[in-house]
Amino acid sequence: MARPEQVLLLEPQHELKFRGPFSDVVTTNLKLSNPTDRNVCFKVKTTAPRRYCVRPNSGIIDAGTSINVSVMLQPFDYDPNEKSKHKFMVQSMLAPPDMTDMEGVWKEAKTEELMDSKLRCVFEMPVENEKAHDMESNKMISSSLLKSESSALPAKSLSSTLDDGVVKEIMEECKRLQMEAQRLREENKQIREDDGLRMRKSNVMSSQHTSVGMKKEEGLSARTVALTVLFLVVGIIVGKLVL
Repeated sequence: MARPEQVLLLEPQHELKFRGPFSDVVTTNLKLSNPTDRNVCFKVKTTAPRRYCVRPNSGIIDAGTSINVSVMLQPFDYDPNEKSKHKFMVQSMLAPPDMTDMEGVWKEAKTEELMDSKLRCVFEMPVENEKAHDMESNKMISSSLLKSESSALPAKSLSSTLDDGVVKEIMEECKRLQMEAQRLREENKQIREDDGLRMRKSNVMSSQHTSVGMKKEEGLSARTVALTVLFLVVGIIVGKLVL
């Protein structure tokens, strides 16, 4: 048995349009009108429940009145080449005169009592936002090109084959090696200075020992000469006495 036609009037009828940018929540409104003389129960369903927040998503529309439903699209990365496959369905049925439990009514509802209307979602990006997006992309590309041209040649070759993280690690390692080489040069210079100081002290001490030895040798030589002269004089005197 075919379902009855939708008694609610939907505005818009076939499409829910969401206008970007989509970096924040984007809200569109769906107006549901009840032109009948009876109250109508309604539910709003979607094929992507995690991407949308609907308030109210169910309720009762009194006879001859209407209600605005806010459909809030959550932020996401917009791709103009990707077509939206999201759909919404407005399900409705005439409210029983003695209705007290809405959930119970929906559970007990028969298929031939349910009415539904479907809408598809359409994402639109304003032209000025598209231009701004393109300009921002061009700025980023130009900035990266300028940075690469101002870098040294080795850095350019590295960045062309490695990602930024690896290049950064290599540059930090080079800096660390340079600092280590500088430290070793300073230590080597200090060692040479210490060795020169020790050599100068050694030379001074050696010269002191040499002068002392020479003085001792000169003293011994003077004593030897004096004793020789003394023995010679004594020998001459003894010789004359004997004769």
